[in-house]
Amino acid sequence: MRTAFFILMILFFANPVFSQKSETIENNTDSAVHIQYLPDITVVGRYSKSDFQLMPEIAGTSVYAGKKSGLIVMDNVQGNVVTNTMRQVMAKIPGIHIWESDPSGIQIGIAARGLSPNRSWEFNVRQNGYDVAADPYGYPEAYYNPQLQAVQRIEVVRGHGALQYGPQFGGLVNYILRNGSEFTSPLEFETFQTVGSNALWNSFNAIGGKTSKNHYYAFFDHRNGNGWRKNSRYYTNNTYGTYTHHISNNVSLTAELTYFTMRSQQPGGLTDLQIRQNPRQSFRSRNWFDISWTLPALMAHVKFGNHIRWNTKLFAILGNRNSVGFLQSMLIADTIHHTTLKYSPRTVQIDHYRNYGLESRFMTDFILKGRTQTFSAGLRLYTGTTHRRADGTGTTGTDYDISVTGLFQRDIHFGSQNAAVFAEQLFRIQDKWLIVPGIRYEWLQGSSEGRNGFSGGNPVLLQNITRSRGFLLSGIGTEYHIRNTEIYANITQAYRPIQFANLQAPPTTDVIDPELKDSKGFNADLGYRGKVKQLLQFDVSAFYLFYHNRIGVISVSGSPSYRLVTNVGSSISKGVESYVEWNAHRTFLNKTSAHLSFFASYAYNHARYNRNHKDANTRGKKVENAPEHILRSGITTGWKDVLCTLQISYVGETFSDANNTVTPSANGNTGLIPSYTLTDVTWSYQSKKGILIKAGINNLFDIRYFTRRAGGYPGPGALPGDGRTFFLTAGIHIR
Repeated sequence: MRTAFFILMILFFANPVFSQKSETIENNTDSAVHIQYLPDITVVGRYSKSDFQLMPEIAGTSVYAGKKSGLIVMDNVQGNVVTNTMRQVMAKIPGIHIWESDPSGIQIGIAARGLSPNRSWEFNVRQNGYDVAADPYGYPEAYYNPQLQAVQRIEVVRGHGALQYGPQFGGLVNYILRNGSEFTSPLEFETFQTVGSNALWNSFNAIGGKTSKNHYYAFFDHRNGNGWRKNSRYYTNNTYGTYTHHISNNVSLTAELTYFTMRSQQPGGLTDLQIRQNPRQSFRSRNWFDISWTLPALMAHVKFGNHIRWNTKLFAILGNRNSVGFLQSMLIADTIHHTTLKYSPRTVQIDHYRNYGLESRFMTDFILKGRTQTFSAGLRLYTGTTHRRADGTGTTGTDYDISVTGLFQRDIHFGSQNAAVFAEQLFRIQDKWLIVPGIRYEWLQGSSEGRNGFSGGNPVLLQNITRSRGFLLSGIGTEYHIRNTEIYANITQAYRPIQFANLQAPPTTDVIDPELKDSKGFNADLGYRGKVKQLLQFDVSAFYLFYHNRIGVISVSGSPSYRLVTNVGSSISKGVESYVEWNAHRTFLNKTSAHLSFFASYAYNHARYNRNHKDANTRGKKVENAPEHILRSGITTGWKDVLCTLQISYVGETFSDANNTVTPSANGNTGLIPSYTLTDVTWSYQSKKGILIKAGINNLFDIRYFTRRAGGYPGPGALPGDGRTFFLTAGIHIR
């Protein structure tokens, strides 16, 4: 294995640019196994009790061999999926850092390996294999996330996924929604109603079915609540429909449409003193956030015999993001002026996203030296436009209103164009040993034009930038199988394109470096994973993430002095990610209706800026938003269809800024984010007749904590996490 790893390293650094297995997942459970075979969709038994699986070598047209990956089976997650409580959903994915500043669950913020959790923008976030973020190249924030009650599974692939999925250092998060293929009759219906703390109400209703030639699924989900903090009202509406027609056993066509709307009141940030006094208080009652997101998609799946598979996805993102609020420091009160008897005008921000893409993937098996080999390749075409209107003078009112007086200070159009091809070859060198080299070529163009402000009443045009570039990514992975376990390793290059925010620096204070480059680097993993006699499942690995050409701001002295937006240097994250789950009842009582299991996932992350960093203030310091220790563990026990899960989450302290400021600032924007430990309890009853009852208490001991400090929206200031809350869900699936 050591020889294989050195070969892997040599092939990687040789790149001059950067110096038919089964499609099922075996699920051995206490109940009967239900598995279906579909392109890209693997259905794990509905009555299984396992919520985490290791990915197979191949599924659909994707290769997972040699990659750090995992599969979350949503039917079996013991937690509050109604409000997308990700510390429970991703408890068995080690090292996932979560911002818990949005208790409604609308905005999911996750990251790993020292990257920023800001709306999951360091992950390539997808739904059913296509993009959902605002713009994966210039503004990769995931404002939309699917309602988890409609999700069949979540695929998580770490950095090695860059070859198949494009720009990201964190990896891939792919939400696979139900599509009706798991149903057994032409018409089935399910409804789940949830109530909870702070006037939470969620209504999820779905219909679906399957015939010999067709399957379909549609749902409507509504959620509203008042929020744990004052001024935290919200509502969401999520509608989705999908229809698949099987022209033959080898050809199918799918059409689907997602429409999502939400509006939430933003309570703003607090100072550290205010959090100690009362974390539920709020001093911002006029801040609002509004989103509408439409995702149409067409997909074709084709099989040519038993050895060739091909699929194509044509998709679009039609999104709108609006916000209005009083965004001054928490040290400035948002009060009615005694002279005008009115509030101050609010600030309005409006974004429109219009993106279109096509992805086509191909996989074939062939025989070489007596063994089946697998080749996978793909093509991606993408074009996107973002129209950003910012810093408009809004009304003095209190409700949601995005009317403005006069012109927006900034009125900018950003453009992204991308074409990419990739190829991976799975070589089965021996029965137990396989190697997966791969390459990806990216062509990318970004542009910006428009007004970036006013100076003396005259418009200041944006520093007009159109940049085209192309580069090659390479990587290689390997696995060596030892019975039901395997040693795996990979090393893969990745990049992060220049973001739109880096192209719209305030012209009065900042200058954009004309030589500004995309961030590049690589991820590497070396681990051991598998199962032992269906009693123990584990995945333990070491990782190394090199993040070069990070973009930041440095001060330049002179006459006049200015701030330069440039590539400030590099960071290195290295550590251990481990997961183990022990099925205790099988160990001692193999044939029983009882259930008892334990799990723990732990990650150690040593993330530091290099000592050759351009910014002397951050040189050698810890990377912000990168806790060194994250531990999540739990116990699940039950009898027949009744389960109870106790889960504990510990997240170590972290800094909110690259300067590693310890003492909190007076406004709460910077300072240490203390460690915290949370305990959650969930009970569930799920019968084979389709009845579900689930209840839980989040933050059982009512711990006061926060995970994020914000310098701007939705703060500024520290954003508290929720105290103790409960939920109760009742539902039925009618066949």
